[in-house]
Amino acid sequence: MTQQQLQILKGKKVLITGGAGFIGSNLCEVLLNHNISVNCLDNFSTGKRINIEPFLKDSNFKLIEGDIRNLEDCKKACLNVDYVLHQAALGSVPRSINDPITTNDVNVSGFLNMLVAARDAGVKRFVYAASSSTYGDHEALPKVEEVIGKPLSPYAITKYVNELYADIFHSTYGLDTIGLRYFNVFGKRQDPNGAYAAVIPKFVQKFISHESPVINGDGSYSRDFTYIDNVVQMNINAITTTNKNALNTVYNVAYGERTTLLELTSLLKKYLSEFDSSIGDIEIKHRDNRIGDIPHSLASIDKAKRLLNYNPKHDISSGLKEAVNWYWKNLK
Repeated sequence: MTQQQLQILKGKKVLITGGAGFIGSNLCEVLLNHNISVNCLDNFSTGKRINIEPFLKDSNFKLIEGDIRNLEDCKKACLNVDYVLHQAALGSVPRSINDPITTNDVNVSGFLNMLVAARDAGVKRFVYAASSSTYGDHEALPKVEEVIGKPLSPYAITKYVNELYADIFHSTYGLDTIGLRYFNVFGKRQDPNGAYAAVIPKFVQKFISHESPVINGDGSYSRDFTYIDNVVQMNINAITTTNKNALNTVYNVAYGERTTLLELTSLLKKYLSEFDSSIGDIEIKHRDNRIGDIPHSLASIDKAKRLLNYNPKHDISSGLKEAVNWYWKNLK
């Protein structure tokens, strides 16, 4: 965090919804490390208490157990808050296909509750987690913010609706918003367990247990994998920017390179083999592609660089190396 950013946030309070989750807890940690006051709102449906345990003794940290589907919880969390980093959501395309109603309740109704609470509390800026799933069936690469396709899942619909609501709340009520379209974020504290776990922690756990990870399809599908530190940087840039032209729009948050699933497993084997050489011999299994999955994902990050001074420090290799080191210590 730069001196200018620290100066802007000095004496301010930041609300992080979903603060006990993977991305949320990393945001909490960075802000608290810089002496910034943090409210954390979480209902622990997917967030973990262990993620925020180190923060509970910090006088700058306040945990509010509540649900964004409850407007009163949102209002309580927004009280005397200057900035909101809205990370709370139900992720996962497959989960939304299996249970579209709950996904909609959390991601749309909950999002609307947070916008209303932020508006009523006079919040200066509302930065929210959008999603690369919004690009849907638009095939051109790289993805640029102004061109999207038709959504391919209930989850994708909910994240696009977030963008529409944010735009309306600016034009109608004057609430400044910024949407961050995350591309396959990974890093420390990302949960490897559960039916809807992300691919990287799930594969790492399999390798550590000497089991074969399973790739959907032939492994040629590719993603713009994005290390958590890049995402934290983008969130901080979004709440501290003084560039008025940077507000009330959406940005890709990625590294700007794509990696196939086969390349990903090779890198994971390489870094995990430094701890256990037998991991290099584990074979990869394959099964059919999942419904709703897009074949390839690659972001243009030109807009973020131009308007928000985004400068991602971690590519897939350096990010995976750090992530693997963390997982080796914490999953064994």
